[in-house]
Amino acid sequence: MTTFLKKCLGSALLLGGLFTLQASHAAAPQDLKGRNVVLVHGAFADGSSWDKVIPLLEARGLHVVAVQNPLSSLADDVSATKRVIDQQQGPVILVGHSWGGVVVSEAGNDDKVKSLVYVAAFAPDSGQSIADMTKGMPAPVWASELRKDDAGYLTLSTKAVLDDFAQDLPLPEQRVIAATQAPWASGCIDEKVTKAAWHDKPSYFVITGKDRMIDPNLQQTMARNIDAKVTRINASHVAMVSQPKAVADAIITAARAAH
Repeated sequence: MTTFLKKCLGSALLLGGLFTLQASHAAAPQDLKGRNVVLVHGAFADGSSWDKVIPLLEARGLHVVAVQNPLSSLADDVSATKRVIDQQQGPVILVGHSWGGVVVSEAGNDDKVKSLVYVAAFAPDSGQSIADMTKGMPAPVWASELRKDDAGYLTLSTKAVLDDFAQDLPLPEQRVIAATQAPWASGCIDEKVTKAAWHDKPSYFVITGKDRMIDPNLQQTMARNIDAKVTRINASHVAMVSQPKAVADAIITAARAAH
């Protein structure tokens, strides 16, 4: 009987230790509660482009909202982003992908925004547009694959999505992106940021080494110009889809420093 009781006691202690260990691991990630991440999508996309990143951020206790921008003008996209920022309680980490970098550079002047994260994004200075930043550069290979409708909105051909926008994704995912892409107003290319928030906010930059939409060398130049802390990922333009953990880790780094 004594031996049996000892075995039972030993088993109970072992199980108790395991449950305690599991509980501590489950609790440990929740270290960023009270902080908000606002995700701003780029051209030819919508808020669902962040689908794989959102659960990784929420697992750390972050409150996450993905903006649904109309992609109709800089002013319209900034207005939509500001509405989301206004709804947040506590500090905001503002994240922009691609064209979304222009949006967060303007919208990020809000006092709630504590840091900016650029993911394969444009980071213009005050008074700059995308056209200004790319002036004198060779036309990208995908430029001939842009389609413009009668209202002046642009979309990418399926070929451009497969070859240049999301070339590191499986074919079914590529085709979904091509089929669901959101048209982007062509006039956005010439719209200038009034005041670039990165002058006053800590900035982070995810440089995508296989990017065919925004040249990695241009990304490097922009990251240096804004004095950003850099994360390099060997990914296409849609790194948040092809390598969500690496993108989430960069955002988490920014969130840790936000107060």
